[in-house]
Amino acid sequence: MSTPSRTGPPPPGAPETASGPPPLARAGRALLSARMPTVAVAVLLVATVAASAALQPGFFSPYGLSSSFATFLPLATIAAAQTVIVLGGGIDLSIGAIVTLSSAVSVVLMQGDDARLPLALAAGLATGAACGLLNGLVVAGLRLQPIVATFATGSMFGGAALLVLPKPGGTASPILTETYRMVVLAYIPVPAVLLLLLWLAWRVLRRHRFGQYLYAVGGDAGAAYSSAVPVSAVRVLSYTLGGLIAALAGVALLADSGAGDPTLGTELTLGSIAALVIGGTRLRGGSGGVGGAIIGAIVLSLIQGLVFFAGVPTNAREFVYGCVIIAAIALAGLLTARAAQRPAFQGANR
Repeated sequence: MSTPSRTGPPPPGAPETASGPPPLARAGRALLSARMPTVAVAVLLVATVAASAALQPGFFSPYGLSSSFATFLPLATIAAAQTVIVLGGGIDLSIGAIVTLSSAVSVVLMQGDDARLPLALAAGLATGAACGLLNGLVVAGLRLQPIVATFATGSMFGGAALLVLPKPGGTASPILTETYRMVVLAYIPVPAVLLLLLWLAWRVLRRHRFGQYLYAVGGDAGAAYSSAVPVSAVRVLSYTLGGLIAALAGVALLADSGAGDPTLGTELTLGSIAALVIGGTRLRGGSGGVGGAIIGAIVLSLIQGLVFFAGVPTNAREFVYGCVIIAAIALAGLLTARAAQRPAFQGANR
């Protein structure tokens, strides 16, 4: 004789049934575990934007937004270039020198003439791609450590930039600088539109076979090779694409400054690495994305502005800026590590 099943609500104090916690609690738990890198970047972005708006009354004005995004775009673009390389398991310490060399080539050919703009841009982009291709061949072909190889090629590219443009000078095309500072739809700066296009291009690339190969090679090159992924070709192409995107950063710097400088992008290399780390990309490759790197670059640029507008003494600005960057990277790293330690059963339900 079977026992009749018990119906009705469980008595008070009874343990939770197999149905699990309420939906709101499950949603909050998922947000704090699975999406922690995104949450960390969002918190940093909101905090820096709020602080910037508090210290700069005209921050959200058309002129303020135009100036801000004109500053964001070069670092965000070079961070995107570095991210493509890091996702494939590499790193490029020459990327700032590539920016400098490509912009030097462009401004020398441009000579302030709008008619020479297409040729100058094509030459600058080709220079960046050629530098990236050389890096890829050295790293993937000669199997040298990326840090050592790109440190050496960075010296080569920096020296070449000084040969092309020995001292600051040259004039950018007027149409280039004017377009860069334009505002469309009465409020949206052109650099903001370019940032959006950069992210959209990445989304397209991410869904392409090369994007899938890039994550596979960065995650586990041995397993990727066993799955018939052309590991060396993917790495060479990642460095080439990174060099091309870095050349775009050189164009943005040239459009923003209006003149050439043989040391224009040398300080951006470490900034690009810090931006992608803040954005949730792992330096060992295989995880992350350009979207996070772009937001990380914006956060870094805002932090630099905050240090200036907060009235920090000139001789202490670099120290304070470095401390704040360390704190931001540590926060993003800790929260990303927490996301990586989530229980296995949570990942199985996604």
